[in-house]
Amino acid sequence: MNELSQSSNDGQSSNGGQPSSDGHRPSVDALSTLVFFGTPTFAVPCLDALVAAGRAPALVVSQPSRPVGRGRSVQPPPVAQRAAELGLPVVQPASVKDKDFLASLEALAPDLAVVVAFGQIFRRRLLGLPRRGCVNVHASLLPRWRGAAPIQAAIAAGDEVTGVCTMVMEAGMDTGPELLRRTTPIGPRETHPELAQRLSVLGGEVLVETLEALERGEVEPKAQDDAAATYAPRIEKSDGVMDWRLGARQLDSLLRAYTPWPGLTATLRDRPLKVLQAQPVEWGGGRADAGTVLGVVKHEGVGRLAVAAGEGPALGLERVQRPGKKAVSAVDWVNGERVEAGERFALLPPATAAD
Repeated sequence: MNELSQSSNDGQSSNGGQPSSDGHRPSVDALSTLVFFGTPTFAVPCLDALVAAGRAPALVVSQPSRPVGRGRSVQPPPVAQRAAELGLPVVQPASVKDKDFLASLEALAPDLAVVVAFGQIFRRRLLGLPRRGCVNVHASLLPRWRGAAPIQAAIAAGDEVTGVCTMVMEAGMDTGPELLRRTTPIGPRETHPELAQRLSVLGGEVLVETLEALERGEVEPKAQDDAAATYAPRIEKSDGVMDWRLGARQLDSLLRAYTPWPGLTATLRDRPLKVLQAQPVEWGGGRADAGTVLGVVKHEGVGRLAVAAGEGPALGLERVQRPGKKAVSAVDWVNGERVEAGERFALLPPATAAD
């Protein structure tokens, strides 16, 4: 479902807004020269959508190449790689505040800048440099989940619906007026990578619609309700500490939000155990203290290790991994380490509990 953030105007142009002979309204303010700012995989479908719509950017700006993987080989980010494949000019400034970069961008005289998960803060000079400003594609329904990790935040909070929206950028963090949005349900078992992939495609679609609406004067920016804002700060490794005092459903949401990184890590027998897959399961053997190993149960045809949570059902561990070991089913891990019912996971690792 696509929604205009605000009632559109009548899109009048020099011929009264009537369709031309080819069935299309004439543009009232063509956005001919675009600059695209983006870095990670999430931004690639937006770049592809622009090219497919005949709106290939005159310039693509991405973050500098960095060492990645175990070999630490230096590689360009996904957007820079994709732009090169498409034959588009790419620059990777260390900082968008660099005077030479800003001068070259000013010489290009862009009509509009499109920004998708770029990763650097835009100062006022850069925001005001394109003739029509900067439009951002954000992976939430603003003002809910402003910040760096909106997809993880929506899953972790148990939201049933999320989406993408376009907004006019301003100096504040994701505070600019909204243009268009598209909503989508969050699947009950959907993980961060799965939802991110879907939202990235939706983002490309709503981006193209936004540019068309801006050209034809069919959308007006709508101010966000700051009082309704919620925030999604950058995810840290420490967020992946499993707190068994939480309910199983909340732990399940956190696990899906933090897959693949930082994941959720528990502690048993003073050693960390990464929980890779789990979900709430019913346990009929009575209540137990949070973190207590209850036993193996069959749930939907799969064996899981039931562990008591802070409230509600137990959490059924399906796949786990010890440091330096291969990932295994929880049942195989229980058998291999002879884990017994009644053992208890640490509520928090010792260092965290002492903080």
